[in-house]
Amino acid sequence: MSSSSSLLLSSNCLITKNGFRRFSPKSSRVFMSSISVGSPISAVDDLLFADYKPTNAFLFPGQGAQAVGMGAEAQKVLAAAELYKRANEIMGFDLLDICINGPKEKLDSTVLSQPAIYVTSLAAVEILRAREGGQQIIDSVDVACGLSLGEYTALAFAGAFSFEDGLKLVKLRGEAMQDAADAAKSAMVSIIGLDSDKVQKLCDAANEEVDKANKVQIANFLCPGNYAVSGGVKGIEAVEAKAKSFKARMTVRLAVAGAFHTSFMNPAVSRLEAALGATEIRTPRIPVISNVDAQPHADPDTIKKILASQVTSPVQWETTMKTLLTKGLKKSYELGPGKVIAGIVKRMDRGAEIENIGA
Repeated sequence: MSSSSSLLLSSNCLITKNGFRRFSPKSSRVFMSSISVGSPISAVDDLLFADYKPTNAFLFPGQGAQAVGMGAEAQKVLAAAELYKRANEIMGFDLLDICINGPKEKLDSTVLSQPAIYVTSLAAVEILRAREGGQQIIDSVDVACGLSLGEYTALAFAGAFSFEDGLKLVKLRGEAMQDAADAAKSAMVSIIGLDSDKVQKLCDAANEEVDKANKVQIANFLCPGNYAVSGGVKGIEAVEAKAKSFKARMTVRLAVAGAFHTSFMNPAVSRLEAALGATEIRTPRIPVISNVDAQPHADPDTIKKILASQVTSPVQWETTMKTLLTKGLKKSYELGPGKVIAGIVKRMDRGAEIENIGA
């Protein structure tokens, strides 16, 4: 359900901007009079969070933030350690052991890094909760978002689905993306030092030299001067070869399985759709900003469609952060391994206040 179609639910049912429903007297059915956030409803106004005013944000990292040793700090907090025990049961092996001891090559794999980051990021929430004043910080958070995989973590934090259901989705997502990557030779590269228009022109120039199977596109709009390009290996090689002539400062080939956030991931979509269709998703209790359109969504059906399309859609992180900062965001917390997001936020606004909560 798109945000526009969610306004008209039937010939007798309209949803107003503030989330309350009006019904034609012709309707003989009985409906709920208002939206109950945090519970599954057959039809929810997807514009429920349209006028959100961010104050404190939780930001969750994506693939690439993983590092051997993560999760060790979490073992000092009972509720955080418990998440790894529950994860081990779902994964069918000792995920914590791989997080803490590696080997790095294993932890870096798509099928393992995604669930590992998801669990470690939510463990960081429990570490924060356990510290003095932590619960008050958690209660003050009025918006959440995550970088690619991190969107699932944000939705779990916001109560859209359970920890267990989220982990099952993330596990399948990693497996489906790995399988899609194995089906075609593709790659990703970061372009450092160019604005998005120049990166687009660089992609256009590379695409003139390769066939359709090797086309490239911007896959991650991270922040000014840092954009990731995805595509066929030959296309990526052409981008790398031409980057200096476009005055890029440097290129960095990313250690990922393939061309994430492009049509190369199409084989993963149907598997995600099936898994999401079988998962109970509720209206988040706070806005969670989508990577696909940089907007929050309230309707569970819309969230399912957004998550399924997310793996083939460019990540709109730059727009997301610009919007939050413009709307008056006061403080952010990056929860989980690494400090990638903090670096991006600081690059966009040197005065931005952001704190990292590791695990």
